[in-house]
Amino acid sequence: MTTTIRNLTGKIALVTGASRGIGKATAVRLAMDGAIIAAHFAREQKGAEETVATILGDGGEAFAIQAELSTITGIHALFEQLDRELNERTGNNQFDILVNNAAIALASGLESTDEQTFDQLFNVNVKGPFFLTQQAVQRIRANGRIINVSTILTRIGNPVTLAYAMTKGAIDIFTLNLAKLLGPKGITVNAVAPGDTQTDMNPNLKTDEGRDAIADRTALRRYGVATDIADVVAFLASDDSRWVTAQTIEASGGYSL
Repeated sequence: MTTTIRNLTGKIALVTGASRGIGKATAVRLAMDGAIIAAHFAREQKGAEETVATILGDGGEAFAIQAELSTITGIHALFEQLDRELNERTGNNQFDILVNNAAIALASGLESTDEQTFDQLFNVNVKGPFFLTQQAVQRIRANGRIINVSTILTRIGNPVTLAYAMTKGAIDIFTLNLAKLLGPKGITVNAVAPGDTQTDMNPNLKTDEGRDAIADRTALRRYGVATDIADVVAFLASDDSRWVTAQTIEASGGYSL
């Protein structure tokens, strides 16, 4: 498989949840395209350090920042760190690309979900991106990019993941309205909706039986990997996507058509 390198030289990208999975693959991919990466993590410091080390080892530029994004206090802490790092590196706190990837996926059926689980899902998956973006738009340069990570579960009914899917439905609406709000500044806002993707968060792909079942239901006859999603994010982060906004792009290989 050939990777098309896109020119992001001189761009700065904040990728949330960059310590593993899709976030890590996205950070590495955007760095490969030339972007300076702010790799956010909440708890997995080792994973974030590995992301940064991978980027540095490939000749890129990156740094890690830690913050809990489910609270306003945590979001303010993120931007205190980001502002300091960017001012030291570039002389100002402006950046170009925001990837709202950080999220949690918990079992969340109608009968099984308690108030604590419901609040945790919405605090991390909805409140976090909302207030983080609220602060970010003051710093994102004209013609910047915001890319939100959604899910195929907003298209396919799966009662076992009801509350989780609701959080991502909110992200799709968030994407649509942000695109209209920020369009006059040339900032595009899109979402990527992965299908079943092999990450440590996905229990469906931990067994041969599960992997075979996913591949059988996918038009391209395989399950997804994190780099499949990262490459779509890279397109949306680049100038090639300049005429694309307010879209939720499914990246599932044609799952459950």
